[in-house]
Amino acid sequence: MHSQQLIDRLTNGTATIGVVGLGYVGLPLVLRYCEKGYKTIGFDVDARKVEKLARAESYIEHISGKDIAAANDAGFEATTDMARIDEVDAIILCVPTPLNKYREPDLTYVLNTTEAIVPHMRAGQVVSLESTTWPGTTDEELKPRIEKSGLKVGEEVFLVYSPEREDPGNEKFETATIPKIVGGVTETCHAVGQALYGGVIDTVVPVSSTKVAELTKLLENIHRAVNIGLVNEMKIVADRMDIDIHEVIRAAATKPFGFVPYYPGPGLGGHCIPIDPFYLTWKAREFGLHTRFIELAGEVNSSMPDFVVNKLALALNGKHKSIAGSKILVLGIAYKPNVDDMRESPSVEIMEKLRYLGADIHYSDPHIPVFPETREHDFDLSSVDLTAQSLAGFDAVVLTTDHKAFDYDLILEHAALILDTRGKFDRNHEKVFPA
Repeated sequence: MHSQQLIDRLTNGTATIGVVGLGYVGLPLVLRYCEKGYKTIGFDVDARKVEKLARAESYIEHISGKDIAAANDAGFEATTDMARIDEVDAIILCVPTPLNKYREPDLTYVLNTTEAIVPHMRAGQVVSLESTTWPGTTDEELKPRIEKSGLKVGEEVFLVYSPEREDPGNEKFETATIPKIVGGVTETCHAVGQALYGGVIDTVVPVSSTKVAELTKLLENIHRAVNIGLVNEMKIVADRMDIDIHEVIRAAATKPFGFVPYYPGPGLGGHCIPIDPFYLTWKAREFGLHTRFIELAGEVNSSMPDFVVNKLALALNGKHKSIAGSKILVLGIAYKPNVDDMRESPSVEIMEKLRYLGADIHYSDPHIPVFPETREHDFDLSSVDLTAQSLAGFDAVVLTTDHKAFDYDLILEHAALILDTRGKFDRNHEKVFPA
């Protein structure tokens, strides 16, 4: 009875949607539900985000204040009050799943959020976990916590796993057009989950269980991590042989079958690719398995910031200079081009290493005007405007994130030395040193 009523409300658009965690995943989802006419409530522990949303102010670059204002006009509310969970029909969890200091999965945000919502849950609700995690989390961690309240999963409340697939800065896809994987704890949960997303996502892809959905998300990102690890290792080999790896990749990509181009860089960034492999390798140990291939790719990718620093030392040495005392400009501190997202950015790790070695560090990033306060990094810096005069004042510039907004001709003309980790410059130019 509860399931059919809920499915009907989700299908006809009368359900109230709750999204917990209003970051890069949760906020776009909120806007999509509002766009399709659903009443939506957003929950976040950060009161500053809630206040900004009430003023229709965006804290994510690719989301406009105009879009937030439209959601507010449609009835969207943001709150820090978890007691309001009983007002919603669907609870979508979009909270972080980082690693702890031992590089092990940290489910603190997921479990604390679950504990916070359970006292306010009622019959007739669906909970969907979107956070990346190890296979078994939904069934083994969320289900028993919810059922401690006395609510029976699959009969009174419903539980699904549907991994996020947001790609900030990708102009080809948006929330609505990215196919959505959905797996339920029971068949009834599964049906409710399909109804939850079917009204707002163009294509819903059903899978047989939450574990399949959880492993699907890990496979997607581990696939990328392993292939990036391969091409980063190929870059090291090509560098030693004085071969342009980017030319090699462009040539290989002309093959119309059997090859997918991946591109090397200064390391892995973002909240998914550097982290997700550890969720699977950790869980695999429970089954007596050692995921050597995945871990090797992780080692290669983790070594790339050191490779960049060593290449810079060699380039400066050729100018009779050392890293210590040199004034270095890092170009781009976002983890990938054309976004303002710094999570796990290898650029910042490179900055840390260069500062430790005595460099006078600065950065330029049109998407991040001021270096934000973070728990991991402490830089009291603002983005340097790129001019002929400012560029000429640095001993070296290090291109780590190839934003479209950079004037590469200006950089090439006025920089004294360019360390290029992205293949944007002609490697044969006397100023350019590939890394």
